Amino acid sequence: MGRLFGTDGVRGRANADLTPELALALAVAAAHTLAETDRSHPPLAVVGRDTRASGEMLEAAVVAGLTSAGANVVRVGVLPTPAVAFLTAEAKADLGVMLSASHNPMPDNGIKLFAAGGHKLPDEIEMQIEAAVETNATTAWDRPIGAGVGRVHDLLDGADHYVQHLVGTVPHRLDGIKVVVDCANGAAAEVAPVAYREAGAEVIAIHAEPDGLNINDDCGSNHIEALRAAVVEHGAHLGIAHDGDADRCLAVTADGDEVDGDQVMAILALAMRDAGTLTQDTLVATVMSNLGLRLAMSAQGIRLIETKVGDRYVLEELRASGLALGGEQSGHIVMPAHATTGDGVLTGLHLMARMAATGQSLAELASVVTKLPQVLINVPVGDRTVGAAALAVRAEVERAEAELGETGRVLLRPSGTEPLVRVMVEAATEATAREVAERIAELVRTASPVA
Repeated sequence: MGRLFGTDGVRGRANADLTPELALALAVAAAHTLAETDRSHPPLAVVGRDTRASGEMLEAAVVAGLTSAGANVVRVGVLPTPAVAFLTAEAKADLGVMLSASHNPMPDNGIKLFAAGGHKLPDEIEMQIEAAVETNATTAWDRPIGAGVGRVHDLLDGADHYVQHLVGTVPHRLDGIKVVVDCANGAAAEVAPVAYREAGAEVIAIHAEPDGLNINDDCGSNHIEALRAAVVEHGAHLGIAHDGDADRCLAVTADGDEVDGDQVMAILALAMRDAGTLTQDTLVATVMSNLGLRLAMSAQGIRLIETKVGDRYVLEELRASGLALGGEQSGHIVMPAHATTGDGVLTGLHLMARMAATGQSLAELASVVTKLPQVLINVPVGDRTVGAAALAVRAEVERAEAELGETGRVLLRPSGTEPLVRVMVEAATEATAREVAERIAELVRTASPVA
């Protein structure tokens, strides 16, 4: 069996790669791996989904698998991924399951698992679950009968409980702020506009009419063109874009300029530093964050720790070091004091709270980061490990880094899922970044040509 888990759960084309049979097997394996066995009562699981039509099918399979393993299930319906994590912790459940492929197009779906407390799974637990799935494919699991079979209950006020939690975290009312929110026809379609309104903002919601098929369809954080136009049309102070499961937040200024996750992190880091809540005056980001973020934070006396790509690694560093803020350029922002995972609606609330508290526009706040030109080349290779590790490639990377100095950098990263080596270069000018990137990319191609 190949590796099931990617950087954010199990994903694939629903009913093709990600079948009901696989969903059921994953649910059984997760129940046996994550549920405590020394309790006097059955394990408890929280199950939610985004708006994809295939979520109904996969939810049925997951619930069947969990209950067949003796777990009781609380279905929370369509809610953002961070809401499922939050409710998993609130219910003191043994595990949580979210059916979503995040920003991926509608034919895809995915299964995200949370351990007790609403935390994402470490690699070793995912490997245990994968091993259990492989075993269950050939041998039957222990099946309870009679009263041992799990029961299913529906939680009808989960969205209200989640919104109350979010609004309760806001350090400053949002009265006077007019915002356009793009809900991506996804899991945030109901809760995001409600949360922003309850915090005091005037809200115009777009792409908030999911039909099961239109999630992420030319909308949301991967397609912000419509949001830009709507912000300008309505004369809003800003726009906020979520993805299909609302664990991301990107923004748009009043003039329609994009504000990415690096800039959002910088704004929140300064707000938290001023409030005395930025632990150790430290921010956690991935190696893909723009060098401009590091330079901006250094100038403000804030330390930046870099992790591997993936919000799970940001989360691991935050938990291990007891830190208060981290995220990714893509808009996954984590605030551990309020959430166990990236939460787009939470991020949007705190971004607007900073605007309200300072009286500054989003453009003014985002200007703290001067982004350096960044060029990314994906190089097809025969062997991604060889292509990245070749001596000629490493020597050229070292030479380029010496040339660029403190105003640039080189990142060479084999893809985790494809036969590609990603060459990313930042420099003072785009021309320099492109010249260096193409030079290194050519050496990568030579070191491991495609057969």
